[in-house]
Amino acid sequence: MKILHISGAKGWGGNEQQMMYILPELAKNEVENLVFGIEDSVLESQCAKKSISFIGVKDRKLNKLRNFSLLKNVIHDFRPDIIHLHTSDSLTFYVIAKILFGIKPKTVFSNKAMGTSSSFLSNLKYNFKGLSSIICVSNSVKRDLGKILNEKAKSKTVVVHDCVSLEILNLKSVLDLKETYKIDSGLKVVGNIANHSNAKDLPTFINVVDEVVNNLNRKDIKFIQIGEFTKNTPELKQLVKDKGLEDAIIFTDKIENASSLVPQFDAFLMTSQREGGPTSVLEAMLLGTPVVSTQVGVVPDVIQDGKNGFIAPVKDFKQLAAKVLTLLDNESLKSEFVVKSKAIIQNDFNAENIAKQTKEEYLRVMKL
Repeated sequence: MKILHISGAKGWGGNEQQMMYILPELAKNEVENLVFGIEDSVLESQCAKKSISFIGVKDRKLNKLRNFSLLKNVIHDFRPDIIHLHTSDSLTFYVIAKILFGIKPKTVFSNKAMGTSSSFLSNLKYNFKGLSSIICVSNSVKRDLGKILNEKAKSKTVVVHDCVSLEILNLKSVLDLKETYKIDSGLKVVGNIANHSNAKDLPTFINVVDEVVNNLNRKDIKFIQIGEFTKNTPELKQLVKDKGLEDAIIFTDKIENASSLVPQFDAFLMTSQREGGPTSVLEAMLLGTPVVSTQVGVVPDVIQDGKNGFIAPVKDFKQLAAKVLTLLDNESLKSEFVVKSKAIIQNDFNAENIAKQTKEEYLRVMKL
């Protein structure tokens, strides 16, 4: 079986990490993978590390005229059984290419998350009749996407969850957080890994810290936020300053292999308002760090509130803060959450199993 994967990703995020978890496992299941993406992107370099074939476009974006011709030639030479689209712009690119050239292979689109609104053009492409299957990475994504799909498109949706490679259990920490950031050894560490995008809702993360430190007067906790700085970062730092939290929060910027640092957290706090995954929550659960998260993406599929982690409504910083403290102050509860969560990820959300489910979906689509 040959699969042509298309991605317009320039940076690195959960979508790209999922590709790097799944594609090597697909290869073990007799799937030949070829990635069509952006030249000199992080995705290209990661594909090279894992010996995944990659064809790069030079324009830093897919939707350039010469790239449509390049795609046509790649399809002619590679002869894929399935085209798998991994980003929203790859779906746009495919729709145009399909109209221009009448591309023949059946096509699957992975939908990771829905934005706050969908334009008329977005609705058109998500309902495009040329798609054979829409893979949703969580039940919440399937539900949200269903709001803009017609009945025919809804019938094409299927849930194949995000996953984690068990190989991350062998990762070694790239640095010692307490030593690097001069954190007193007696302090507990609550961590978050998320780039500074609107979807990650880091103002709510800051509001949680404000509630814990200033309102509940807990001075025994340090909060660490790991993630790539963006145009939102100055505003976030100003909010920290306005609330007098400079000594309570550390923003590290991007750290390579950040998941290797998760075992150093006493708790993992995710405050996102929109998610498909997030991969970071699955990684934390596998790595033995208990999770407190907003009710987004895959979280309700992997966490039962109070059973193997804590969930709170989006933006509810008071409930998030209370649950963080409940967790930190109860070692037996932490241990219970860790054991149960690790088993869930190892058994049901590991890359080997999800790759098999993905291949089964490819085989189903090929029979249509």
